[in-house]
Amino acid sequence: MLHALAKHGGMSLSIVCDGDLWIDDHHTAEDCALALGEAFKAALGPVKGIKRYGTGHAPLDEALSRAVIDISSRPFCVAELGLKREKIGDLSCEMIPHVFHSFAMAAGVTLHVDCLRGDNDHHRSESAFKALALAIKEAVSRTGLDDVPSTKGVL
Repeated sequence: MLHALAKHGGMSLSIVCDGDLWIDDHHTAEDCALALGEAFKAALGPVKGIKRYGTGHAPLDEALSRAVIDISSRPFCVAELGLKREKIGDLSCEMIPHVFHSFAMAAGVTLHVDCLRGDNDHHRSESAFKALALAIKEAVSRTGLDDVPSTKGVL
């Protein structure tokens, strides 16, 4: 899922994690998402000259997801994927929305991710990560201006 996020978001990503998987996957998934959010925020630097808002839609076979991001310094997340299975591979399905939430909190972004349709939980999840990638790619795109994209002048 993170590979799809990096690939379709135009990001270079390498994560090495030594988690406590003998207990469960919660801390491993959460810590990876927090680290990714912190790295995103650091790589972005001052929020100037970017679009700020981004929307992405991505299909994977029968599944279709939508993601909307606001690089706002106002962390918030709603992730509704409608997953039904307990796990996808070794990852608990309940952790997937938590990954989006942890990323949003650490990155300081407002994030909405929805799976609009689909029967296969793997397809629903992967299309959600791809949709987020496309939304991020749009939001960080350069406007050609050197201003803060806010009516208040600060983010």
